[in-house]
Amino acid sequence: MTARRSCPPAPGPLEDYAQRFDALFSSLAQRRGLRDYLQGLLLPRDRNKTLTGLAGAEPVSGAQHREVQRLQWFLSESAWDHEQVNQRRVRRLCEDPATAPHDGGVLVLDDTGDRKDGTATAHVARQYLGSVGKIDNGIVAVTSLWADARCYWPVHAVPYTPASRLAGGERDPGFKTKPQLAVELVEAAQQAGIGFRAVVADCAYGDNPGFTQALGAAGVRFVLALKPRKGTWAPADQAHTPTEAARELGWRNPSSPGRWRRVVRRFRDGHTETWWAADAQLGGWGPDRPLRLVVASTDPERLPGHSTWYLLTNLPRPASRRAQPADLADIVRLYGLRNWVEQGYKQVKGELGWADFQVRSDRAIRRHWTLVCCAFSFCWQAFLAEQPPAPQSQAAATAARGAQATGHPGGTARAAVVASGAAPGAGLADPMEHAATLLAVMVTGTAAPAAATAA
Repeated sequence: MTARRSCPPAPGPLEDYAQRFDALFSSLAQRRGLRDYLQGLLLPRDRNKTLTGLAGAEPVSGAQHREVQRLQWFLSESAWDHEQVNQRRVRRLCEDPATAPHDGGVLVLDDTGDRKDGTATAHVARQYLGSVGKIDNGIVAVTSLWADARCYWPVHAVPYTPASRLAGGERDPGFKTKPQLAVELVEAAQQAGIGFRAVVADCAYGDNPGFTQALGAAGVRFVLALKPRKGTWAPADQAHTPTEAARELGWRNPSSPGRWRRVVRRFRDGHTETWWAADAQLGGWGPDRPLRLVVASTDPERLPGHSTWYLLTNLPRPASRRAQPADLADIVRLYGLRNWVEQGYKQVKGELGWADFQVRSDRAIRRHWTLVCCAFSFCWQAFLAEQPPAPQSQAAATAARGAQATGHPGGTARAAVVASGAAPGAGLADPMEHAATLLAVMVTGTAAPAAATAA
């Protein structure tokens, strides 16, 4: 058998990471393309990470340069399986003690949209884009992300095809709603052996009965947000919305809280906040029903919109009254971890070029997203390799007690691309402050031959 030709190495620890995928690429050109693509994604951003940007060529006149064309072929035409690459990435994360999922974490489901011109690109149409907060021309991806108090990483991402792109519209056999795609992502995570305490998602999924029924039928625990004024049938003298149900919990003041119970949330920077949580009764939802409505707020009297959550969960309520406050704190903790999907979007879009692709085919788009996820995961593993991992038993015990909940108090500075130093206590690392040293090596190293028309 002919020995494989050696591939020009990537700089620093990126080479060790890339070697773990080499068996999935049959040619030297593919292995080299993987290294050059990942390196381009990881380099500091000074322009959009299009193919010309990744190759260091001029935006327009450099499009035909051989290095750009080589990356174009690797992404669009070369024969490799992006699903196998993603499976290898996820398996590597599961095997690493620093990033391994456990039953104290959550699987966050969400969708994100980005503007794209025209209609020639697969899945692009006029639809609601969360990133701009309105209907516009663009592409939407449904994603899953695993998260705990220490780290978070993407699991799967699939494009959503609007009904307008299909011949039969919503009746087309190939049409799937975002909640239906999200259910498939939960099944894919389970097949990959990813453990989690509950599925977490915002009100776009919590308000969808088909989604909650599908998770319940599969025996999956969940904590899902509801719209404050989501109406439900009830007798005229009872509450009809989550907000009305919260008003009936008997709050007077902190000394006389009614059915509200005090919970403490601990944030990444070490500060804590006092929240209040309670089981509410609304229609067929209640503390002793299969589905519970949990309300959490910083101010039960005013129920401010920015710091009040209405949560639908099928996690059973403990029978012991002494255990109930810890149970409420655990539910608040679990939903607080949902913020990391928003943080992840900022990082993959702001630094790693998630939406910068200029390819049109479905396969090339999925490949680009897979490689962005590989770059993101590499940054976490490069950072955590030098950090002592928290014992899993301790993390699980903290989750079981529900004594502390983590959340994200605000945006991360642009310099912190994926993570930074570990915060004291139950905080999240910020991966890419450490990676700045790595990226400096890439900038000064001789990774790939420079294009003749490099900017």
